[in-house]
Amino acid sequence: MRTRLSAATKPVDETQARVRRKEQTRQNLMQAALTLVGNGSSFTALGIREITREAGVVPTAFYRHFKTTDELGLALVEDGGITLRRLLREARQASLPGEDMIRHSVSVFVTYLKQHHLEWRFISSERSGGSQSLRNAIRNEIAHFTNEMASDLRLLNIFPGLSTHTLTLICSLVVTLMMNSATDFLDVRPDQPQIEKEMLDNFVKQIVMVFLGAAHWEEEPTQSLLSGLSKPK
Repeated sequence: MRTRLSAATKPVDETQARVRRKEQTRQNLMQAALTLVGNGSSFTALGIREITREAGVVPTAFYRHFKTTDELGLALVEDGGITLRRLLREARQASLPGEDMIRHSVSVFVTYLKQHHLEWRFISSERSGGSQSLRNAIRNEIAHFTNEMASDLRLLNIFPGLSTHTLTLICSLVVTLMMNSATDFLDVRPDQPQIEKEMLDNFVKQIVMVFLGAAHWEEEPTQSLLSGLSKPK
């Protein structure tokens, strides 16, 4: 009986081992691409042989995981977004009041950037300079960030008087600030904590300003939107 059980479990163990090896190779290829980009290479100029050499596998191994380098890039974009989106949702749902929620979310974002700096340098550079498919994928991730933030604010009953469309626009502004700040935070050296603190404080203030504007927004304004900016006579 024991022999039959051992024989039955052996193929299962071997299958699981193959799956683990395959996933490890996939991760090695993705990390190799990030390392090369981090060393100054352009992602669009990377060749499959260059990536596989860095990953320590034969070129044919690449095609068991990705059809093209663009497909590898799409996987990097997805991996870079999913975990951060989850962390930010958890930060927003932590029931912290007002500015504390904003500061906590910003701290989560900056910490994640520093821990995954190669991924976010890649995303930041490909956001404007990559292939069309990568730019579209990054836009889709930004849309996910925006929609999830709008959904969370609605559940938290923040800005209850705003329409879904307006709330989404407000969240889009915040996410755009987030994406634009990524490279600035990544460029801060470990020996510049004061500069990072000032940048973080300013980022929080920018979001607070957006939220203050949202709190006073009128869905159907009775006068020109810019009338409040007119100089007194």
